[in-house]
Amino acid sequence: MISRATAFLRGVFSSALLISNTFFWFVPILLMGILRFLLPFAFVQRLLARPLVWCAERWVLVNSMMLDTLLSIEWEISGLDNLSSKEWYLVAANHQAWVDIPVLQYVFAGRIPFLKFFIKKQLVWVPMLGIAWWALDMPFMERYSKAQLQARPELKGRDMETTRKACEKFRHQPTSVINFLEGTRFTKSKHAQRKSRFRHLLSPRAGGIAFAISALGKQFHSLLDVTIVYPDIEPSFWALLSGRIRRIVVHVRKLEIPAELLAGDYREDREYRQKFQAWVTGMWKDKDQLIDEIRA
Repeated sequence: MISRATAFLRGVFSSALLISNTFFWFVPILLMGILRFLLPFAFVQRLLARPLVWCAERWVLVNSMMLDTLLSIEWEISGLDNLSSKEWYLVAANHQAWVDIPVLQYVFAGRIPFLKFFIKKQLVWVPMLGIAWWALDMPFMERYSKAQLQARPELKGRDMETTRKACEKFRHQPTSVINFLEGTRFTKSKHAQRKSRFRHLLSPRAGGIAFAISALGKQFHSLLDVTIVYPDIEPSFWALLSGRIRRIVVHVRKLEIPAELLAGDYREDREYRQKFQAWVTGMWKDKDQLIDEIRA
């Protein structure tokens, strides 16, 4: 167990490296993002897509080197066989903290196409990262509460249509799209509030992933079901950067998407929606049991 002073100093140093690396790669991403905004022509968009992703991949590479050299994490990773950077992947993972994002980037870097995250629309205003996410074609989601939908019925389905349009951009280049099906980070209070049927997970929301499959079903050959576990500590970004997260377990399971789910109307077709929800629920049951086994 490292001392508090050592953890604090390591956290400060790691934070400085992370911020410096982010600033360094943010500049070219920002400049190319401005060009994409000013020149909204299809050939310009395609021309800039690859160098943008290249810069983002270098950012991830340096961050991953820091995880390996400075933080001395013990990784237990399984299920990475037979993956390709030339395929389209839909990635589904449990979500506990912001730490999950650098963990997923570390695990999949160079093995599958650069990860595109479903991001809440409000996060576009996050300094630096919001612009970078927009330039990198991250699909922004806008969710509406029941109260908002009751007050303005015309908003119904608009969030899903946004998902569909965002995913259609990925037809021209192999892409990995990740969705945290729980919709938010897991906490004990949220678990109790939502009355989740699972021990270690919030109940999944299948709508976003259903519309991604509907938009790109022909491209998505398989789904990568990812389970992330931090067995020894409650995860947080500071816990990661200060070296207090000593062990991370990541299990990847490659699943074929059932043929009958590759096309359908999740919003209007009740039978299709029930089949899709049953498939996702089964996946979540397996994940919950796996987390039980890892923690045991």
